[in-house]
Amino acid sequence: QECSKKQKNDDTQSTSVDALSSNDGLEEKNEFHTLANAKILLSDCLACDNCMTSEEGARVFQQNQKELFRILNLNKKCDTSKHKVLAVSICPQSLPYFAAKFSLSVNDAAKRLCGFLKSLGVHYVFDTTIAADFSILESQREFVQRYQRRNQEEHALPMFASACPGWIRYAERVLTNLVTSHICTAKSPQQIMGSLVKGYFARQQNLSPDKIFHVIVAPCYDKKLEALREDFYTALYNSQEVDCVLTSGEIVQIMEQKNVSMKDVTEVAVDSLFDEIKEGDVVRHDGKRSDGYLEHIFKHAAKELFGMDVKEITYKALKNKDFQEVTLEKDGETVLRFAAAYGFRNIQNMVLKLKKGKFLYHFVEVLACPGGCLNGKGQAQTEDGKPDKALLNQMEEVYAAIPVRLPETNMHVQKMYQDWLEGMDSKKVQETLHTKYSAVNQTASNLDIKW
Repeated sequence: QECSKKQKNDDTQSTSVDALSSNDGLEEKNEFHTLANAKILLSDCLACDNCMTSEEGARVFQQNQKELFRILNLNKKCDTSKHKVLAVSICPQSLPYFAAKFSLSVNDAAKRLCGFLKSLGVHYVFDTTIAADFSILESQREFVQRYQRRNQEEHALPMFASACPGWIRYAERVLTNLVTSHICTAKSPQQIMGSLVKGYFARQQNLSPDKIFHVIVAPCYDKKLEALREDFYTALYNSQEVDCVLTSGEIVQIMEQKNVSMKDVTEVAVDSLFDEIKEGDVVRHDGKRSDGYLEHIFKHAAKELFGMDVKEITYKALKNKDFQEVTLEKDGETVLRFAAAYGFRNIQNMVLKLKKGKFLYHFVEVLACPGGCLNGKGQAQTEDGKPDKALLNQMEEVYAAIPVRLPETNMHVQKMYQDWLEGMDSKKVQETLHTKYSAVNQTASNLDIKW
């Protein structure tokens, strides 16, 4: 039975939520019956067809818009024991999609997206840039440590980036021990955001983590798989760090089903994890198509290891625009050699070189999507599943125009290292911001897959 103690301004909102919710499946089909449930197909998934169990497939199937509206509907019922605080965290690479698709500035897109989500009944909307700050800082420190141990540890270098779940899935399920020991242990921004929301924010709000339903809005489907990892689950609270991942395209589907345009939505400032503070203008990290791990780690390593201040980075394209390298020279010697490898053809070539012992790079920023995160298959796709090149070009222009903020300059991050994580070298930092990657179900012939 509906709760009779609603405020007047909730009437319209609750009606729309109830109309869109799926409830127990016994009701008549609502307007959401036309939406496809979340599925991971080989054409969408960026790993191989052997990488997902039937149990994982069933759990991925549950990560769809109906699950969001199931929680929204529960929050409208009288049984407060089942109510959840609903928090949505938005990836920086999703915002240019909304901005380009609806012809808005990226700041307007962020505020209107926040306004739309809150009109549905979402309590908090966060930006995951702060989580990327932590991820980059931890990756920087780990690279310097690995470089200094390179002569003592066989698997210290090269170091591979760990932010892309499609790449991680492929490495663990297909490449196995050849690669997993080389992967940076820093969590991805998505999962660090999970720790921030279910850990730091929950404590600030005096909430048990299982009382928060945490949704991520992301550019790609593989983020759904990442959210299911066992190491991102807290048994004490029976709670995942991220409960549900919706792609940018799935959010647009909800807007279309509700017949809402972003341009018609009221702007609402994005929330901050800190008290009543609101986020300001959107910022990003260095890097044209991603969170910029290569650029940040390269500049940090040049300074820490060789005392050199690198202001601008020059990329050299090799076989294609999605495989580029960056080098640092000192006294006529190449002391750092980094690469960006995007797309599985480049990843496979990279791995074959590693296998043959002909690998020259100290660090590789690996992304499963050709063109990087902006080109995730959960956004900027045409109706036949092909990349929408015109929209993607607009998105790249929008993203490039966003001001860059160095993670070292975020005072909130520095304060949280001390107040929440008990110092930068603490055990809690390792437990909260890092994870382990290991081989799973080795398949002998999978290195021969043609991408």
